[in-house]
Amino acid sequence: MLNFVICDDNSNILDKLSKLLENIFVKNNFEAKVAFKSTNTDDILGFVDNNKIDVLMLDINLKSDKSGLELADIIRKKNKDVYLIFTTAHLEYAMVAYKFKTFDYLAKPITLDRLEDTIKRLFEDVNGLPKKFISIDSKNTVIDAAKILYIKREGMKLNFHTSSRDYDSYSSFNKIQDKLPDSFIRCHKSYIVNLNNIKEVDPVTCTICFENGNTCSIGPKYKHEFMEVFKNDGIVE
Repeated sequence: MLNFVICDDNSNILDKLSKLLENIFVKNNFEAKVAFKSTNTDDILGFVDNNKIDVLMLDINLKSDKSGLELADIIRKKNKDVYLIFTTAHLEYAMVAYKFKTFDYLAKPITLDRLEDTIKRLFEDVNGLPKKFISIDSKNTVIDAAKILYIKREGMKLNFHTSSRDYDSYSSFNKIQDKLPDSFIRCHKSYIVNLNNIKEVDPVTCTICFENGNTCSIGPKYKHEFMEVFKNDGIVE
């Protein structure tokens, strides 16, 4: 669980940013929470001194006796591992902010898409995993490819079955295949599966089983190639 702390002198922005973060955590199944938020720099320092924090989001131009940069300098000396993300409407501070080993710099007004991109990259960095997020439609719906069990073609739609929910998109296998990691393989005219998430394969009934109980079929045209890949590679890392 990552603990996020936010400091901004505008309480409305503070509340909005907190809600955006919580929505991103829920949407992406990230183990994280906003542990503390405040407009007061002394309160922030007090919390940092007495609690575990992993990510600190700071407005640079704070209406306080300390700027966000000064606050970052104090906290960085106490916690060398904390991720720093600066927010500000003053772009001229950007280069100065990076001297504090800043993970990212967000220009105000902060959009959900920009913030979500930053948080996804942060979790990739924390986990050290080669995650790949793919956009599945014109609305820029983004899915963590590692959580996809399989993709099913249903007429003009593709249904992305993930470990937490399903997503529908008007698309085709031809359009999506180049975006997928190497762990995805066609096993049927109507299915592409993620080898990493297969629980077992029954070659007699030509059925693929997943941990959540879902199944999909192996088509005769694809059986030989699929079984060769599955047999040789097993669960792909």
